[in-house]
Amino acid sequence: MAKKRIQFMCTAFRDGFQSVYGARVLTPDFLPAVEAARDAGISWLEAGGGARFQSLYFYCNEDAFDMMDAFRSAAGPDANLQTLARGVNVVGLDSQSSDIIDLHAKLFKKHGMTTIRNFDALNDVENLIYSGRCITDAGLKHQVCVTLMELPPGCTGAHDAAFYSDTLRKILDADIPFDAVCFKDASGTAVPSKVYETIAAARKMLPADTFIHFHTHETAGVSVLANKAAIDAGADAIDLSMAPCSGGTCQPDILVMWHALRGTEYDLDIDVEKVRAAEEVFKDCMKDYFLPPEATAVEPLIPWSPMPGGALTANTQMLRDNNIMEKYPQIIAAMSDVVRKGGYGTSVTPVSQFYFQQAFNNVMFGPWKKIAEPYGKMVLGYFGKTPVPPDADVVKLAEDQLSLPVTTRPVLELNDADPSKGIAAATAVLQEADLPVTDENIFIASTCKEKGVRFLQGKAELGIRKIDKAAEAAAAAAAPAATTNGPAEYNVSVNGNDIFMAFEGNMVTVGGKVYRVAIKPESGGSTTTSSASNGSTSSTDITSQMPGSVFKQLVQPGQRVREGESILILEAMKMEMEVASPIDGTVATVNVQVGDQVATGQVLATITA
Repeated sequence: MAKKRIQFMCTAFRDGFQSVYGARVLTPDFLPAVEAARDAGISWLEAGGGARFQSLYFYCNEDAFDMMDAFRSAAGPDANLQTLARGVNVVGLDSQSSDIIDLHAKLFKKHGMTTIRNFDALNDVENLIYSGRCITDAGLKHQVCVTLMELPPGCTGAHDAAFYSDTLRKILDADIPFDAVCFKDASGTAVPSKVYETIAAARKMLPADTFIHFHTHETAGVSVLANKAAIDAGADAIDLSMAPCSGGTCQPDILVMWHALRGTEYDLDIDVEKVRAAEEVFKDCMKDYFLPPEATAVEPLIPWSPMPGGALTANTQMLRDNNIMEKYPQIIAAMSDVVRKGGYGTSVTPVSQFYFQQAFNNVMFGPWKKIAEPYGKMVLGYFGKTPVPPDADVVKLAEDQLSLPVTTRPVLELNDADPSKGIAAATAVLQEADLPVTDENIFIASTCKEKGVRFLQGKAELGIRKIDKAAEAAAAAAAPAATTNGPAEYNVSVNGNDIFMAFEGNMVTVGGKVYRVAIKPESGGSTTTSSASNGSTSSTDITSQMPGSVFKQLVQPGQRVREGESILILEAMKMEMEVASPIDGTVATVNVQVGDQVATGQVLATITA
């Protein structure tokens, strides 16, 4: 009996990069691996979109359109190159106007893409109608999505097979053109039995020749079983990756799934030895990049606090950047409450980031003391309709803190009426910055805002995370000779709990998890500030409430400000947070510059009364 061939898309160079490296990978570094995958017979590749658009401008100092052109050249003319889009959000965290959504499709077609997978994190079908039509009108294949996850235990009302069937029925009733249907589980939490039930129901609902694709991650440890359930239910394709961007927060490895299907009626139809060779090339390409330990691990607590693989490592890396990684367990625990009260949007970008930002605020400022603007706008309706009504108390907090009313207006209608969005607004920004007005630049300015403009001006900074081999060598040389005889081991008592720790070179084991560290002496100086009165005036120091970077400076020394007026904007965890003056007065000093990293408690400015 002939085996059924199961098709797969290789996600290593888009979702893999996002799920392991926070999407911060330089194009020349990985192109040899694309060529190796091509030579191994892999012709369906995820090549961009999602976080691999903004991240190139934010962190890599590269043009995403140039990357797509280079990817097409490396993959060959016949490869199916697929990208990821977020409905009305296209490739950003913020939603866009109609003309930018249409421009997105045209530009991705122009730069060599074949297929766009298109989803809405709220499963609000209204957000897929226009974007789907733009994709097909541009001559691209459209893979329309239903987004999946498991609700935290005890939650009901959405995210069961009936909910997904209802979403698919709405897609069909809306007459959205599509070439395939994808069921996308970004957090890897949907239980395999539900995956089977959902896809079996879709197979009955859809025309017999409809192509069904299933996507999941290994984060919760059930991806291989979920893939098998999807295939048994009638899915035609799954997503797989290659080491070092496989397993853990990523998709299962091609080799793992090949092995899991041995002896069954299914076959991936690959030359397994060529794939092995391609993976060795890929490992060599990525050997200089820091590999977060959580990227390779299954996280058993993810079903209680669903976090997509692509968001998990991106956020832990940002916590590391800001020296607050110790807050991660608290933030993950807080996410459960945030999901429960947020209306059950699927934990996939941008909603997953909204969840994390609100959980972050709940940990840093106290539960529900500070509403993260994107989360607040979501519960108020500015990104579409959530699957169930959000918690009424949280909605009221968002209304009060953001000074915004609840809305039921369609997102496109809101955005098309917003003078700060669209081609005309982006054109004005480019002209003001004396930059060329091209379709690409318009799209960059619209989706990447100030950071995109900085890139176009040649002011972008590099923010990739490669291993500093010189620092490693210096740390090893400075280490006590005794460490060469084995690790130094300790049992450290913290609040009555014993934690095993071992130090060996620049590697530290804490409670069974291994971290790469750099230890250096504290610098000799310290900053002190004064609030002394000179008899007629007094000064007030304004300090940072959390670590982050200075995004904007809004005032200059000598300028008068009122109580509550913003003087700086900090950026942390992809959020912009205003720093306000606590008093009426005159700006005496501004102690930081745009781009500076600041620590909690650091004096940012001084106001004289």
